[in-house]
Amino acid sequence: MEQRFLHLTVLSCTFLSILFQSTPTSPIRLKTSQPKDNGLRVNGGGSFKVALFADLHFGEDAWTDWGPQQDVNSIKVMSTVLDHETPGESGMADFVIYLGDVITANNMPIENATLYWDQAISPTKARGIPWASVLEITMMHYLSGQWSGFQPLEFLHVIALQPIHRIQVSSGGHKFTATALSLRIPPPSLPLPQPLHLQVNSAISTEEYCSFRGTQRIELMKNEIEHASLSFSKNGPKNLWPSVSNYVLQVASSSDPESTILIMYFLDSGGGSYPEVISSAQAEWFQHKYQEINPDSSVPEIIFWHIPSTAYKKVAPWFAIHKPCVGSINKEKVAAQEAEFGIMHILVKRPSVKAIFVGHNHGLDWCCPYEKLWLCFARHTGYGGYGNWPRGARILEITEQPFSIKSWIRMEDGGKHSEVLLSS
Repeated sequence: MEQRFLHLTVLSCTFLSILFQSTPTSPIRLKTSQPKDNGLRVNGGGSFKVALFADLHFGEDAWTDWGPQQDVNSIKVMSTVLDHETPGESGMADFVIYLGDVITANNMPIENATLYWDQAISPTKARGIPWASVLEITMMHYLSGQWSGFQPLEFLHVIALQPIHRIQVSSGGHKFTATALSLRIPPPSLPLPQPLHLQVNSAISTEEYCSFRGTQRIELMKNEIEHASLSFSKNGPKNLWPSVSNYVLQVASSSDPESTILIMYFLDSGGGSYPEVISSAQAEWFQHKYQEINPDSSVPEIIFWHIPSTAYKKVAPWFAIHKPCVGSINKEKVAAQEAEFGIMHILVKRPSVKAIFVGHNHGLDWCCPYEKLWLCFARHTGYGGYGNWPRGARILEITEQPFSIKSWIRMEDGGKHSEVLLSS
């Protein structure tokens, strides 16, 4: 059978590295649990406040003046949000959740991914606020956004990797040098996207030009867990890999550290070179966890992942946001997960599940009721990524007595809006 080669064009070898992170060159050994105690408790004022930072996209266009400035702007947004949630109102933020797409792979030197990750968490770390993260790194923004009909998942269903070559690229009348990785794909081969015309110079030695090495997803989590004392992130069970950030955190009462008042579940919804789904194995893991720690549903639960489930499409406002939904922007269609493998069916049957929080869509920030729980978007926090809507962050405030979950959006100018009571 004839085998054909498709050449994926990138701007540097380091950019290409994370694109194929599912094929590591050597195993990464991670600890399956975090060495420190949970330690999350309601503050002395009787509440637990959480800031959600979503879609920061650090490291985009890193070789330009524009790219690094976007990271500076993103740091300013996070700093403003954290500084405005101060004791003068209802208590400073007790916890931060990085809700996916912390760094970008859209035109960035991914070999330095951990450096960009460290920049992203710096405002939180500098203020001594603990945090947790959900892994989701979108690698295909440029491909899926520019090449109509091009399916990244089909493209990345690869049989084998071939050497990197130096190539000449022409696009829009401009020519420049880039590198390419040949992918061996069984016929019929996926057609080459039209905007690019490639000329491969296979005579150039790959060793002379560059080497292929980047940052894998599990390396990012490993780096955070081992080097950040304030991080509560966990890499999750090995049997769920390559899905990484699947774990649980419990928040204890202010008066009794043995009494849990809230359970937070974190799930990896895939993305990039992985299917954008929460798998049946993850759904089964969730069932095992709640049976272990909350079998009678007596403790309220909230859920965090990055890419919205298909249920979000069912409740999405058609045009303007109206009751019972609460929010301020509804500027695009829900970009949902590719399939549903049971997690939503499980969640809607649990009376203890109060809300699900996601990012991914930069032009949405609403909360809408679904069955007996709430489906909420965060707010696009970073200056990286698409869209020019004002940045901000979703804030959650959990009150212990009487129990309630309240949420609002804190904007980059310090303003506050879209307050909603999610549970009482």
